[in-house]
Amino acid sequence: MEVSCFSQNVLLVTLLLAIAVSLVESQGTRVGFYSTSCPRVESIVRSTVQSHFGSDPTIAPGLLRMHFHDCFVHGCDASILIDGPGTEKTAPPNLLLRGYEVIDDAKTQLEAACPGVVSCADILALAARDSVVLTSGASWAVPTGRRDGTVSQASDAANLPGFRDSVDVQKQKFAAKGLNTQDLVTLVGGHTIGTTACQFFRYRLYNFTTTGNGADPSITAAFVSQLQALCPQNGDGSRRIGLDTGSVNRFDNSFFANLRDGKGILESDQRLWTDASTKTFVQRFLGIRGLLGLTFNIEFGRSMVKMSNIEVKTGTVGEIRKVCSKVN
Repeated sequence: MEVSCFSQNVLLVTLLLAIAVSLVESQGTRVGFYSTSCPRVESIVRSTVQSHFGSDPTIAPGLLRMHFHDCFVHGCDASILIDGPGTEKTAPPNLLLRGYEVIDDAKTQLEAACPGVVSCADILALAARDSVVLTSGASWAVPTGRRDGTVSQASDAANLPGFRDSVDVQKQKFAAKGLNTQDLVTLVGGHTIGTTACQFFRYRLYNFTTTGNGADPSITAAFVSQLQALCPQNGDGSRRIGLDTGSVNRFDNSFFANLRDGKGILESDQRLWTDASTKTFVQRFLGIRGLLGLTFNIEFGRSMVKMSNIEVKTGTVGEIRKVCSKVN
């Protein structure tokens, strides 16, 4: 009798543990989260991004950057999308983000198809993936099930990675979000598409040093002349320059070749080549002989999945916004 009771107790405990594990898993993100509640979610987001990309290809890097900036503040919870004074989108690092209308468009369509089901955070994660695919990058499976945050404060964006950050500072900021050095180099590789403004790197071209031509010595001399012609010392600081010279609209590993050749536009990017701890990963993406190679397209998808799960709100935490720019 005692053995039978013991067996029943063990069975009950096992069953309860299984239920607990199941509940935990159900509250996390997973691929196919909307398979029954909104089966067309991915096709709707994809076609929306494709439509906007057709009329303005610069939307792709815009959406990719927006997802990154969202995840690094309060986690991937679409807090970057909330309108209002003093919200994240008003913070200096976010002022030039673009693509909000794409997310709003997709949300409108999804609310018509599946009212109150799909979060703005998931729409942004899917749109970032679709943007990479549209610029000839590889696809990856995006786990969904995020919920939207209700807090958005400009002051919280102060810890976003910056264009003057040293490699040590970049590593600290990524590590604080559970991302390692390989993730850092891989995700910065997203700069293979898109542009930046002269105001964010022009200081590297003039009076950076008191010797030579006055430019940052990590920039190759011939390239300094090209950049000075594009960004005169007293010229228009808002002029846009490609972050990946020669391949600004194509998602590939040429960005890393430019770092090797002293053609990184942002100081924080070029430092990935001059710092030994990150240089190894740049070399591996370039297939340098003697090192175990890495395939950028594959690793980018893996690191994006890690990043897109930073501090996500699931289960009953957060909300599903009706309009992405407004808290319910």
